[in-house]
Amino acid sequence: MPQLAFNSPIGPLALFEADGAIVAVDWGFLPENDETPLLLKARDQLEEYFDGKRTSFDLPLAPHGTAFQQKVWAALSRIPFGQTRSYGELAEELGTAPRALGGACGRNPIPVIIPCHRVLGANGAMGGYSGIDGVETKEFLLRHEGVPLK
Repeated sequence: MPQLAFNSPIGPLALFEADGAIVAVDWGFLPENDETPLLLKARDQLEEYFDGKRTSFDLPLAPHGTAFQQKVWAALSRIPFGQTRSYGELAEELGTAPRALGGACGRNPIPVIIPCHRVLGANGAMGGYSGIDGVETKEFLLRHEGVPLK
């Protein structure tokens, strides 16, 4: 599976490609890199995002997960840059329980690009985050997008 790691403001990120789509973004470096056109495009778009020059991504994505997880990740992808939703709001929109929605958010294999960081608990509580520094990474991403935090 082609993969490419690079430094970012939230630490080292590793991109993974399969069948012409991004299938994962993970935290950390890799011993070997493959510079495919898609992986380079994904890295460039993430760097533009971190540089404040990009507010959305234009990449083919193919996260592996259950039908329910796919539904949740599609809903996350519709949350605009600089905006947030609560677990409760999204759960109501999808007709599910907030806890189930939170579980799917926590299993998001393509963080940042599929913006699970834009989902907050009741009253703006951070909840959790899978990033290398947990909630600190989530707070960084939200501040980067101009979201006022409590």
